[in-house]
Amino acid sequence: MEFKELQTKSLKEWHTMLADAREKLRQLRFKDANKQLGTVRDIRKERQLIARLLTLINKNKNS
Repeated sequence: MEFKELQTKSLKEWHTMLADAREKLRQLRFKDANKQLGTVRDIRKERQLIARLLTLINKNKNS
């Protein structure tokens, strides 16, 4: 998801998306450990999404 798309969401939606992304990352890591993951790049995408969401949440907290 693009950063500009994320900026239009509310704080509550960010927290919900963050929880979902962390859960998906956890599942991807388990699949990777069991050699069931097709592409490792999915882990990177989820980590980037989490970082973007945390950036928005912290930016909003400081403003």
